Amino acid sequence: MLAYTLRRLLSMIPLLILISVVVFSLAKLMPGDPFSGEIDPNNTSVEYIEEMREELGYNDPIAIQYQRWVTNFVQGDLGKSTTYKKPALDVILDRLPNTIFLALTALMITYVVAFILGMYSGRKPYTLGDNLIATFNYTGIAIPQYIIAIIAIYFFAFQLGWFPSSGSITPGLEEGSLEFWSNRIHHVVLPAITLGLFSTASYTQFLRNDIIQNSGKDYVRSARARGTKESIIYNKHILRNSIIPLITFFGFDLATLIGGAIITETIFTYPGIGMLFIDSVTTRDYPVVMSLTMLFSLLTLVGNLVSDLLYGVVDPRIRY
Repeated sequence: MLAYTLRRLLSMIPLLILISVVVFSLAKLMPGDPFSGEIDPNNTSVEYIEEMREELGYNDPIAIQYQRWVTNFVQGDLGKSTTYKKPALDVILDRLPNTIFLALTALMITYVVAFILGMYSGRKPYTLGDNLIATFNYTGIAIPQYIIAIIAIYFFAFQLGWFPSSGSITPGLEEGSLEFWSNRIHHVVLPAITLGLFSTASYTQFLRNDIIQNSGKDYVRSARARGTKESIIYNKHILRNSIIPLITFFGFDLATLIGGAIITETIFTYPGIGMLFIDSVTTRDYPVVMSLTMLFSLLTLVGNLVSDLLYGVVDPRIRY
């Protein structure tokens, strides 16, 4: 597996190079440039502007500008945010913990709910409960995420008042205290449910179908013939094989949830990197936009690798 992992990591390099070319090209094709955020706005003389463009390297050939950006990026220098007037890396690191917390919460809710509903539907197919769960699944898959977010805010925040509609923490709380963390969880639950609803619905349906399919296989009939309890058959034999496809999605899910938080964070005004990405596009903060795009691409590649490795771990028949 080590050799396979190394080969996969090496294969990521040309993909990242290609992605960097696309990201840099798109940034150059966008209207304007970050130059206006790096100079003194009070000095509008032509001589000063031309001098600063030359000094900052905006007059250099595109190939040289790309080489300089890639070299700095590899060394950890993501450029300076033209909006926040500080290194783009610091801006991203300030928001990243909120998005990771949101993604992990959504992931936990997704797997717990999917296991409970999927197990029930798989053990009692075609019943009233199974039909209700199927309705929930198809609704969660069909309705767009932003519609779910708006409905959730309207009912659970405005009408019922169960959850806050925005933010990640109530100001004034002592950081690290029990009240601080309970308040953070209270703020993150609603956007986490919204973010993980599509995956929850999909995984519930996957697990249900796999359980029904595995229930008719020879090893299950053999276990029943030996007098094995139904609870042991479902929990030890059937479930063990049915969860393999879900576990392999774990790595890919983490990357998808972090990247997919853009819509959810924006609607809930949750201060994570998803909302930062939208704000940076609006304000033409190109260093932050380019850095986040590369980060999302890297997470997707790493997530695919983790999923492939987990598949080999949970399924002994797979060997790399």
